[in-house]
Amino acid sequence: MSHLMNTYARLPVAFTHGEGVWLFDETGKRYLDGLSGIAVSTLGHNHPRLVRAIAGQAAKVLHTSNIYRIPLQEELSDRLAAVSGMDEVFFCNSGCEANEAAIKLARFHGHRKGIEQPAIVVMENAFHGRTLATLSATGNRKTQAGFEPLVSGFLRVPYKDIGAIRTVGEHNHNIVAVMLEMIQGEGGVNIADETFQRDLRALCDERGWLLICDEVQCGMGRTGSWFGFQQGGVTPDVMTLAKGLGSGVPIGACVTSGRAAGLFGPGNHGSTFGGNPLACAAGLETLATIEDDGLMANAVKVGEAIRTGLQEALAGLSGVVDIRGRGLMIGIELDRPCGDLVRQALDAGLLINVTADRVIRLLPALVFTEANAQELVSRLAPLVRKHLE
Repeated sequence: MSHLMNTYARLPVAFTHGEGVWLFDETGKRYLDGLSGIAVSTLGHNHPRLVRAIAGQAAKVLHTSNIYRIPLQEELSDRLAAVSGMDEVFFCNSGCEANEAAIKLARFHGHRKGIEQPAIVVMENAFHGRTLATLSATGNRKTQAGFEPLVSGFLRVPYKDIGAIRTVGEHNHNIVAVMLEMIQGEGGVNIADETFQRDLRALCDERGWLLICDEVQCGMGRTGSWFGFQQGGVTPDVMTLAKGLGSGVPIGACVTSGRAAGLFGPGNHGSTFGGNPLACAAGLETLATIEDDGLMANAVKVGEAIRTGLQEALAGLSGVVDIRGRGLMIGIELDRPCGDLVRQALDAGLLINVTADRVIRLLPALVFTEANAQELVSRLAPLVRKHLE
């Protein structure tokens, strides 16, 4: 009997090893990984460059703490600043920690402006984490239930509704920031279009608000650009990262520019493990491999192959509401609940996920090939057809 706390409805499978986009269970059965650890395993499994980087750093030093300089952390911050066009980086260990830092930063910004009760505009169907503050910013009542009282200071509006954001701003003068995912992952792979991104950036500039982009799931090349905000040609004041940044080694980051740069000083925030040498070595190798191997362009090409393949294979089924996404972040929305497909896909040797009850979510590693895309479609499409017929 396991003594694990019962916080997950785990599937009845355990994996012993992986190779590229494949995972192998304890019986030797092979599974095509269409989820990559929920957008974490950017480079797939057992990538030789990543393995060498981690092993090499493990043989040197794993952790020293942020009491001292960490050269790899400085190097990774420089790389993130270069690819994002932003200025400063705080390293932590996860997406919710990165979002906590962003929320603290926004409140700190508000207090410095003389706002005693700073408020942050957040979106319906958002997911920002499970700590108390990020849970409160999340737009999912099911995940919040039982953890009241929630943290105050959040104003919720419909996703990508610029009119609603403007109206809330006209009636509340304590707003200091707007926080959103450029593509909502847990919310159903909902995409903030480029026009909305630009309009929101202009509104935040007009009102003196911080624009906070949660890129935890859609960042790190998954959409075909380093970050989702770059497709709208905007730059946020705060960006949060985690998941794919370390290709499986836990690391998160809160990145700042503009009005948010230079706000935090010594003592305002911290992390014991954040940005340790091992995590930063993994982050640097992830960035270098994405760039060297053209994995962002690959994400666009292969993502299009998956969507096109599914559209052709599922043509004529009225139960398919939409097939959408950018790069290798894909959602297939059905007109009915489809959670059972996760177990059926597992039995068929395919790893997928269902979110928002009716959306099949695909988040393959950036090393997925067009042949892998065809294999994914051939395994998934019959299951969806059977579910809908």
